[in-house]
Amino acid sequence: MTLPGDGTMTQADAPPGTAAATPPDPLAIIRSKSFVVLLLLGAIIGVPVAAVAYFFLDAVARVQKEIFTDLPNSLGFHDVPLWWPLPWLTLCGLLVALAIRFLPGTGGHEPSEGFKAGGPVPPVELFGIVAAAFATLSLGAVVGPEAPLIAIGSGLGVLAIHLFKRDAPPMAMVVIGVAGSFAAIATLLGSPVVGAFLLMEMAGLGGPMMELVLVPGLLSAGVGALIFVGLDNLTGFGTFSLNVGPLPHVGSPTGVEFLWAIVIGLGSAVAATAIFKLASFLRPLVQKRRILLTPLAGLAVGGLAVAFAAGTTHSSSEVLFSGQTALPGLVQQAAGWTVGALLLLILCKGLAYAISLSGFRGGPIFPSMFIGAAGGIALSHVGGLPVVAGAAMGVGAMVAGALRMPMTAVLLPSLLFLSDAIALMPVVIVAVVVSYVVAIWIKPPEPVAASSAAPQPAGAASS
Repeated sequence: MTLPGDGTMTQADAPPGTAAATPPDPLAIIRSKSFVVLLLLGAIIGVPVAAVAYFFLDAVARVQKEIFTDLPNSLGFHDVPLWWPLPWLTLCGLLVALAIRFLPGTGGHEPSEGFKAGGPVPPVELFGIVAAAFATLSLGAVVGPEAPLIAIGSGLGVLAIHLFKRDAPPMAMVVIGVAGSFAAIATLLGSPVVGAFLLMEMAGLGGPMMELVLVPGLLSAGVGALIFVGLDNLTGFGTFSLNVGPLPHVGSPTGVEFLWAIVIGLGSAVAATAIFKLASFLRPLVQKRRILLTPLAGLAVGGLAVAFAAGTTHSSSEVLFSGQTALPGLVQQAAGWTVGALLLLILCKGLAYAISLSGFRGGPIFPSMFIGAAGGIALSHVGGLPVVAGAAMGVGAMVAGALRMPMTAVLLPSLLFLSDAIALMPVVIVAVVVSYVVAIWIKPPEPVAASSAAPQPAGAASS
């Protein structure tokens, strides 16, 4: 049994002595029987990967609820004490530091670096990635689950291809690793299509080589989405999919809203760049004495949450966690937020986000979406900007500024505010483009070394 990428897949008509130096033709690989085998493997691996991702997210949600909602009542407190986040965030930092320091690998890539292509994840690093991510996500640090899930899916895909064929070629490991990543985030971002764009933009895939990686990945994502829905029907735990729910409809965009899109794009680019610059400044300081300083970083995140709760009528949980589950409530209950509370939320969440990026393990998408939505809602109080339009533009613009992935940044608010997607898309695109370009001007991306090797998007996300 051959797999794409081994010696049998070189161009058959190449002159003698040149086959080894000629890269394989992606279209020829797609037409081969070996690629069909790869498709079947991608579909099969989607089943266990999606199941692992589902129960990982369920375990995180259960621990969050137990610690931050149920435990205070069990201990006799009528309400959650103001100081409650402090010991848990300190413990969070300690557990993450120990996982990074003593387990194989480094618990995944640094989230302050954003999403970067880094190749398939070695299976030996899976336990360290799971341990660091679980402690980070369940105990309140401000990062999201998407990057660890991408890495876990990649590692499980590589493990599966090793079990199937120990001497599998590098291309096969890349393709199945990507398929695992697709399955792991099949429904997390609202649709498998968003995950596909995220992984493609992250890896810079294009041309025929994109099809070679994308087709098995989409098939695996479709299988993964079915597994998520099926497990929800069996368990009732939920699909863990990004969804705001019903919102008031907005009309066609106005000239004032286009002006607001430019303002929101500019502000988001500056805010996202500032957050990541602060995270990049703090990261080497934390790395020097990780066991000591990561718990202190967690304590600082908890302190910001306590300060927000003390200064407003809202819960400290608005500052903690990724913001994935809090985002729908923020948008739907926007009328219950004052401008002052929103500004304090943006400040505290932004600082907690930067600190979390510097020492913890998780993804950068959901906190940026939450901060962007809060900023758009705050600006809607000024006038001429509907709440839903402001939140949608803020989400897209902050994601564009943080991730430098414009297509993903447009798709996320379009799916998040699905009932108004067509009406909102023009102003969202303007906000995204402005934020993306300004963020590049402020801080150009690091040059990527050219390589003729196979694409390596699997497991590349920060985790």
